[in-house]
Amino acid sequence: MAKIKTRLAERLGIDIPILGFSHSVDVTAAITKAGGMGVYGIAHDPPDNVPVKIAAIRQQIPERPFCIDIMMPKGMPESETLESVQANLPAEHVDYVRELGEKYQVPAATKKTFFNSILRTPSYFEGQLQALLDSDVDLVAFGVGLTPDAVSRLKAKGKIVGALIGSPRHFQAYRDVGLDFIVAQGSEAGGHTGTIGTMVLVPEIVQMAGDLPVLAAGGIGHGSQIAAALAMGAQGVWLGTTWLSTEEHASGDHAIGDKLRDKLFAAGSGDTGLTRGSSGKPQRQIRSAWTEEWSAPTAPRPLPMPYQHALVGDLMTAIEEHEVDPMLHSPAGQGVTWSTAKRSVAEVMEDLSAEALAGLQRAGRLGD
Repeated sequence: MAKIKTRLAERLGIDIPILGFSHSVDVTAAITKAGGMGVYGIAHDPPDNVPVKIAAIRQQIPERPFCIDIMMPKGMPESETLESVQANLPAEHVDYVRELGEKYQVPAATKKTFFNSILRTPSYFEGQLQALLDSDVDLVAFGVGLTPDAVSRLKAKGKIVGALIGSPRHFQAYRDVGLDFIVAQGSEAGGHTGTIGTMVLVPEIVQMAGDLPVLAAGGIGHGSQIAAALAMGAQGVWLGTTWLSTEEHASGDHAIGDKLRDKLFAAGSGDTGLTRGSSGKPQRQIRSAWTEEWSAPTAPRPLPMPYQHALVGDLMTAIEEHEVDPMLHSPAGQGVTWSTAKRSVAEVMEDLSAEALAGLQRAGRLGD
């Protein structure tokens, strides 16, 4: 595999400057084994489950670095429970969700998942943070929100700490909190995302960041885009959607089923859209009846996080459990267009690195 050296890659001890985000333990470990750095997202893991997942990753890569992604959004209720929130949801919203279930003949959920059993609260985040402080995790990245106190506590434990941002305004807010790297995530990204395109945001943040390393994210799924990111001054890239259709994502707690994988394979760059229907925050997903119903003129305005999750959690769990085809959905960025076949993480990494090197060589020839 071709090696691509950047200052940040050398600091992290990786051969390829690719950080790969996933909710899969196996994918996370496989990315690190293949020369990049796996990033495991703990958003759906209760605090007492975080050490279990970290141990499972560490078992596969005992001496290799990996990263944990944590969310700490502001404005979450402290004194509420899932049951108390659900008891006070607006009747209009409850009726709409019930009607969606009836319209698409969604059987009742029989499983408990993050979506229908957890309410995001400051205590939930603090528990996750404490689990990271007590762990041997090498890096921590804040996916949504952070506090200066959380950053300083992690750094005091020797962790390398970064954060995802979607605008220059976010960077200004984080400039003086002591971060070691920034991920500039453009609107093409899957999951929670902003409104500024990757091609504009990355060089803008690189200029603002000075010596602070910047990773590029958002719609990246081909090695030529990695070469472009490096040409814009980024020290590497952060990829998420790429891993959803890999072989390693076919098992475990967050396995991707065949129906959803087929939707990923069929989706092109124009087949994703933003919705607040799942979490209450803008989230890019594969377009489906779910995204269309929440953007319909008759739909109520989605509630803010975490109340929207409390509203739709049972229905989302049931849709996934029973693979209700028209409503089946997944966060995915516009880079999903590059996911066309089931491959191993190692194969994906091999292709990305070769394509990136070829792109860098093409660009070098243009400068002769």
